[in-house]
Amino acid sequence: MSSAKTTSLGREQLTSPLTWHYVGFAALLLLVIGLGVRLGLDWRAISTDSDAAMSGKQLQLRAMELQTLPLRGLDKRVEESRVQMQSFYGKRIPSNYSSISGRIGELEVASGVRITRLQYAQGISGPDLTEIVIDSSLSGEYPQVMRFINSLERDQTFFLIRAMALAGQQGGQVNLRLSLSTWMRSADAAASGLPVAQQSGGQAASQAGVQ
Repeated sequence: MSSAKTTSLGREQLTSPLTWHYVGFAALLLLVIGLGVRLGLDWRAISTDSDAAMSGKQLQLRAMELQTLPLRGLDKRVEESRVQMQSFYGKRIPSNYSSISGRIGELEVASGVRITRLQYAQGISGPDLTEIVIDSSLSGEYPQVMRFINSLERDQTFFLIRAMALAGQQGGQVNLRLSLSTWMRSADAAASGLPVAQQSGGQAASQAGVQ
């Protein structure tokens, strides 16, 4: 009798709405906990991806800044270079042929050498400047010749020594063949009337000269 009563009581408890309410509440609680855990994991993954993406963007931005750094102020540097170039042209590039020959004559007198031959021709021409090729022969004592060469290299007018060759020596006198270049603005060189150097095998084959 007691066993049947216990069984009947258990069936009543299982079929009781309150029991199913507890079961439903427990199931719902487990579902909420599961969803909460899943949401937390998803949020953590999204946060990690966002941090990685943000770090990647910051690295890309830094790389772009480093790449564009040399270009900052480029327009200002170009203008400064143009001003410096024009200043160099004004100070060291002769404006006409007579100023070249006149300056070489002044250095000849100051050094004490004697120039026996002086020939000019136009060399390579560019958009801004044209090379003036100068072929000369000179004689003098060794200190005088060295003084003349040093004066050319240090002169305000831009002279570039291309080649030197000893043509002879007698007593204390040295005979020297000297090839050098200076430059003129292309428009000034064209108006100077100087002949154009004829090239053969990369070297000037002939130059019309002015004594």
